[in-house]
Amino acid sequence: MTTDPPPFDFGPQTRIVARLAAGVTDEQLTDPTPCPRMAVRNLLGHLVGLTVAFRDAGRKALGPTTDTSPDETVPDIGPGWREELPKVLDELADTWRDPAAWTGMTRAGGVDLPGAIAGAVAINELVIHAWDLARATGQPYAPDPAALRSSYDFLITAADDPIRDDTLFGPIVTVPEDAPLLDRAVGLSGRDPGWGRGA
Repeated sequence: MTTDPPPFDFGPQTRIVARLAAGVTDEQLTDPTPCPRMAVRNLLGHLVGLTVAFRDAGRKALGPTTDTSPDETVPDIGPGWREELPKVLDELADTWRDPAAWTGMTRAGGVDLPGAIAGAVAINELVIHAWDLARATGQPYAPDPAALRSSYDFLITAADDPIRDDTLFGPIVTVPEDAPLLDRAVGLSGRDPGWGRGA
């Protein structure tokens, strides 16, 4: 049994995502986002799906939610997404407060990976897609500092990987070295930090 505490708490970032989602109006659901081929409704559907997948990955409850590649379908929201998303975000945060979630092997998106890597991938998804959602809907966004640091560290490691797959992140967008950490993380994820509504 592991006794090492988790490297950070997902809770602050999951609450930020939930707040941004609550600020989305029905009229904005068809608006574009920084994610190619995703409208706001598709981005929200992706957030629901990845939250469930990484909740189950942390629980080591492997099955359909952890085995399906996100590239296999275009995500969309269901009729109860406004209630479902904050609920599963809370469950995700609770799951990753258990040190056992960070140990051993698990699976997400059909890929087997160590628990610690799954945790890093999950928080990176929440940091970057929250930025996507905020930009697409014109909302202010300041990520949880611990989550942002983890996201940046994950992305900089991926950027240095000689076999980096730009189909996962998109080609790196060059950002000044003295830019805010969020802008640097966004650039590493293949997004233009200057993206705005109507871009």
